Amino acid sequence: MSPATPPTEGRPDVLIVGGGIGGLSTAFALAREGLRIRVLERAPEFGEVGAGLQIAPNCTRILDEYGLLDEAKELGVVPENMVMRDALDSRELVRLDLGDLERRYGFPYMVIHRSDLHGLFLRACREAGVDLVTDQTVVDYENTDGGARITLADGRTEEAPLVIAADGLRSVARQKLIGDDVVSSDYVAYRAAVPIEQVRDNGIAEKDVTVYVGPRCHFVQYALRGGDMFNQVAVFQSPKALAGQEDWGTPDELDAAFEGTCETVGKGIPLMWRDRWWQMMDRDPIDTWVHGRIVLLGDAAHPPLQYMAQGAIMAIEDGWVLARHVSRLRAEDAAPSAVDWDAALAAYEAVRVEHCRRILTTARAWGELWHLDGTERLQRNAIMRGVDPAEYAFTDWVYGPTALFPDEEPPMFRPVPLTSARIEESEAAAPDAALAGGTAR
Repeated sequence: MSPATPPTEGRPDVLIVGGGIGGLSTAFALAREGLRIRVLERAPEFGEVGAGLQIAPNCTRILDEYGLLDEAKELGVVPENMVMRDALDSRELVRLDLGDLERRYGFPYMVIHRSDLHGLFLRACREAGVDLVTDQTVVDYENTDGGARITLADGRTEEAPLVIAADGLRSVARQKLIGDDVVSSDYVAYRAAVPIEQVRDNGIAEKDVTVYVGPRCHFVQYALRGGDMFNQVAVFQSPKALAGQEDWGTPDELDAAFEGTCETVGKGIPLMWRDRWWQMMDRDPIDTWVHGRIVLLGDAAHPPLQYMAQGAIMAIEDGWVLARHVSRLRAEDAAPSAVDWDAALAAYEAVRVEHCRRILTTARAWGELWHLDGTERLQRNAIMRGVDPAEYAFTDWVYGPTALFPDEEPPMFRPVPLTSARIEESEAAAPDAALAGGTAR
């Protein structure tokens, strides 16, 4: 479908609150349907803070449909393998050939700088005629006859037939409509993206996504921006958070958390940005995202922990699914604005809630698995070493085509119990420090 160029004058068909990846990708998806879209962003300018993102085939498929995949690949990197290693002894646990993954799902697994993906959607929105407005702080939402209204901090109001709240983890709309609290995992993330030359002597794998999993910590590495930059993420459980202290996840805890890890991880820790860190929060899944003509989307609806690398992807999928239902439910000869919003929103909620609940709960479980210690760590390692990389039951439910209807949602994989693992006697007899051997710091 060729993107339409809707007019921006007058009242929009859709108001989107939040100019992050979720808000902009949804704006673009709906603008392609010929709708007049206005995006309200709180910040003085559109932008994203952070470093790398992993974009799986369920998202690159959508980027391809939008005509954005080639540019995304030029901005990012298509790695060769996904490799998981033990953070203490550096031993390889599982290796997934991402070329095989692409052959199975038809689209690549890629990595990209968060700001590059955001910029890609920002340019696409401008070209599609989306009305992009900054310095707009939305403080309230309410339904009206035939639509919804937002109130801004300066007292002004705006209305539209649909208001989409894509305002993130600490969503004002979610607080008003649901009233639940964020959930702290007691883990914190440090990030860094550095020139590749700075880390080439650190034992890195430039062409892979590598995850080192360790007791109460993990470390992620992959190249960005055509291989010119190298992204690193260090995540650990904060003792200060467990003790109930407000100032937690501080740099002293970073260094302590990665003592005893293997050489490659140890060389990466001093490079982490130390002037900022991200306390890892999510929310419990909810069943209701649609409240009249106000709808939650992206992190406002389903903020996950990062272990599945699906947070930004789910937001992009949300917008794609909503736009597909808008197209499906509009008569062929109808004006672009003649949308049966109630039917479109019902269809969106019917399929997205369950899929995103699966991601949220699996991300929590995956994080627990990564951070095991003692005998459970050895059991996990044994199970992962025994996994057949060609057994795609573990990925089909998430990397396959995005479902538009509940009956298209594929079955979940069957978890493998830790107790089924057979631990090598030499490992079971050795303490963690001894396992690290000559590779530990």
